[in-house]
Amino acid sequence: MLDHPATKYRPFPTIDLPARRWPARRIETAPIWLSTDLRDGNQALFEPMNRARKLRLLDTLLRCGFKEIELGFPAASQTDFDIVRELIEQDRIPADVTPMVMTQAREDLIRRTFEALRGARRAIVHLYNATAPAWRELVFGMTVPEMLALVETHVSLVRRLAEAQPETEWVLQYSPETFCMTELEVSLAACNTAIRAWDAGPGRPMIINLPTTVEVATPNVFADQVEWMHERLERREHLVLSVHPHNDRGTGVACAELALLAGAQRVEGCLFGNGERSGNVDLVTLALNLYTQGLHPGLDFSDLPGVAREAEACTALPIHPRHPYAGDLVFTAFSGSHQDAIKKGFAAQRPDAPWRVPYLPIDPQDIGRGYEGIVRVNSQSGKGGIAFLLEREQGLTLPRRMQVEFGAVVQKQADASEVEISAATLWVLFERHYLAPARGYRGHRFEAAAEGGWSVALELADEAQARQGHGMSQAAAVLAALGLVEARLDEQQLQRHGEQHWALIELALPGRGACFGAARAHDAEQALVQALLSAAVRLGAPT
Repeated sequence: MLDHPATKYRPFPTIDLPARRWPARRIETAPIWLSTDLRDGNQALFEPMNRARKLRLLDTLLRCGFKEIELGFPAASQTDFDIVRELIEQDRIPADVTPMVMTQAREDLIRRTFEALRGARRAIVHLYNATAPAWRELVFGMTVPEMLALVETHVSLVRRLAEAQPETEWVLQYSPETFCMTELEVSLAACNTAIRAWDAGPGRPMIINLPTTVEVATPNVFADQVEWMHERLERREHLVLSVHPHNDRGTGVACAELALLAGAQRVEGCLFGNGERSGNVDLVTLALNLYTQGLHPGLDFSDLPGVAREAEACTALPIHPRHPYAGDLVFTAFSGSHQDAIKKGFAAQRPDAPWRVPYLPIDPQDIGRGYEGIVRVNSQSGKGGIAFLLEREQGLTLPRRMQVEFGAVVQKQADASEVEISAATLWVLFERHYLAPARGYRGHRFEAAAEGGWSVALELADEAQARQGHGMSQAAAVLAALGLVEARLDEQQLQRHGEQHWALIELALPGRGACFGAARAHDAEQALVQALLSAAVRLGAPT
């Protein structure tokens, strides 16, 4: 049995802020966004990202429109140091994007950080130290005056090193670690000490970042803390006030939203809430929450499924099917009453009218999702039964998103026939929708290309000459032969059942959405080629 809270835990004290103003405000401006996926998110992974995965995720963040990105902790990681150097030396950071790197308040780490940033056009140095009582007393054995002296010493060092490299436009970010658990007077003293030592003002920009390093109170308490600081920080007009919420209590998004009401101008977090313990604030959810209130967040999530697949590939963390906005099942209704309301909402919705479909807080098409599968079988067992029959009868295991897609096909047939769908009928439907589109296949021949990758000659029915294609993988070569160089491969599964090889492919095309293709053959290579052709035909792509 759990201990009674009164014997072990104490509620976090409320803030004496009788004239608080944040409850009456509305968020009217999107914040400055800082992605810390490559730093805070990376250090939370079972297996930290290597160079290739980090650079791949960086490209995804840039496509989403992030203008400030924390690249890592170069003084603590050789991988991070080398990546920062590579990006600067090869001029791979866009001119309108500002990189940030983190360092503790230690001289050796600060100097190493400036080595990593040498030659950058513009950079944010993120300096932090522990300020909360438990950290001060138990971890570092410091008094408040000793902690403030540490802040002044190390911010002054950052200033001297920055002035020694005038070719770079330097921004200092200072974070009192575990701000939410620090006495407000102590946090204010630490921040004002840093502001004076850096001499924040015109031409000397500075960010004060207030982290809920460990979330310990309700979001309204954090909002009070932020407003209290917002009204008392020195040289406030020369500062950007930032927050870095974590999600230990499950209220990270709420903390960020209320902090914006309380005076914060900037939010740090990760895609889909990745981060230590329960994660950082989910920037996707936060941004799309703004979007559903009529405020453009300044980030591009119009292809959210593509962003999700890239994040999963880079972090090796699956996104829950019920994750807000991004989950594979968030737009799927199983309840009969929900289905009825959604159908009526779609029937009444007009293209030029505000979005008003019951149970759907956002138009799925705005974030790259289709309407297929929104109204489906009205119980979890319906989808599970389809998957079970295909696996039992054909040895085929459908990926989760393909279950959703094919479930919509089966539901449509069930509605029309008003009878139970047998295993034989299920297979007829599967053949018609996934196997039949590839009947134009006549043969293929792969060759390893001298310049690397693969070349393919693809033979299709009613074509006198074979189509030629080249790519770094066999799948890329086939897509090139089909003229689909812009296609994105979101899923590629090869399965074997006895002597049969199955290939299941999810293909996406700009402006056409995504769908699956499938094929079976006596060898895996032929199955892959036919599945790609199946998906291309089902997308309506000219082949």
